[in-house]
Amino acid sequence: MKHVRTWAPAALLSAGCMAFAAPALACETTVGVVMSLTGPAGQYGQAGAKSVEMAFADINEAGGANGCDLVTDSRDAQSQGNVAVDQARQLVNIKNVPVIIGGIISSVSIPILTSVTAPAKVVQVSPASSSPTLTQLARDGKTDGYFFRTITSDALQGTAAAKYAVDSGLTKLAIVHVNNDFGVNMVREFKTAFEKLGGTVTSVTPYNEKQANYNAEATSAMEGDPEALYLVSYPIDGATIARAWISQGGPQKFLLNDGMNSSEFIEAVGAKYLADAYGTSSGTEETASTKYFYENYEAFSGGIEPSAPAADRSYDAGAIVGLAIAKAGSTDATAIRDAIPQVVAEGGEVIYAGPEEFKKALALIEDGKPIKYEGVIGPVTFDKYGDITGPFRLWKIQDGKVETTGQMSAEEVMEIKSQL
Repeated sequence: MKHVRTWAPAALLSAGCMAFAAPALACETTVGVVMSLTGPAGQYGQAGAKSVEMAFADINEAGGANGCDLVTDSRDAQSQGNVAVDQARQLVNIKNVPVIIGGIISSVSIPILTSVTAPAKVVQVSPASSSPTLTQLARDGKTDGYFFRTITSDALQGTAAAKYAVDSGLTKLAIVHVNNDFGVNMVREFKTAFEKLGGTVTSVTPYNEKQANYNAEATSAMEGDPEALYLVSYPIDGATIARAWISQGGPQKFLLNDGMNSSEFIEAVGAKYLADAYGTSSGTEETASTKYFYENYEAFSGGIEPSAPAADRSYDAGAIVGLAIAKAGSTDATAIRDAIPQVVAEGGEVIYAGPEEFKKALALIEDGKPIKYEGVIGPVTFDKYGDITGPFRLWKIQDGKVETTGQMSAEEVMEIKSQL
């Protein structure tokens, strides 16, 4: 597997990654990557950045996009919107990148979109920003079609989580959520559906990130005698909040968002306290791409597990961008924007992840034939707002591991919403 060159800080490059180095092609196309490599969402961003690199390395091994190596100029958003905007401006105004992949969380992606990419007419693809605000910006005509994401909106995931909670016997919940666009929107959608499905919310407690402790929030959430805690957070802060809740005698029953779908969260809290922990995530439909990614990602990334939050959909974001650059036949941002829906559209020859599949894709593109990339998260198509529709994974923590218990289709979720 040929490695993709990246301009991320040297301290963030693993020795395992460098083992994949190989000679470059004669020309390069640089794509900006703005991920939260540090801060509360650092686990998302580190996994996501490596996934994009892997997708580009696979395309480069297949011959590159338009005969050129895809390279990343990776910047750390530090999980902060203002930092992300500064980094994105440098990439757009100085590096002249036609595409930015990122941010990894909504509170970073939204300011990049409104302050940088949309005004500059530069493509932005987020692997994991799920806020409904991003859809609304597109509906309001503020993105000009330059924004895409490879995750479903929380407008649906909140409803899926509410249904799963009720079905799992979690009917009287306290809610603690990160106080940003992602957390506020997720909780609004969840609470509306949960109460209409017969559930009771005893309290809603927002929290600000990166506090030394969350004892006050845990105490506040205890009011009303809840039977379980719905925690909407990121892995690091989420573990701290869960420990505070447990230490204060809170019921050891949890509903979790996809941020806690990680071994790091389970280890930090303790598996014995999470025997009744349930969660939802944007789901996947297994394809040959899924198998390829799970077999190769850990070695490429230097030890990051392929199940890490956002790893799978970040690979797909990178693959779709790379194939779209090839389809566009140029580095013109508008041409790339127009090509992105085409490389996943119905009717094309199905292409999976990996160098051999990408070699086939590049040959078809050169011959003017349509392709349909079916990625690690399964087949997706983009609607006119840059959103995807897909299933939701239902999971439970069992014996210290996240185990899938079922799946809920987008159609099922929309049917539930229509009946509420």
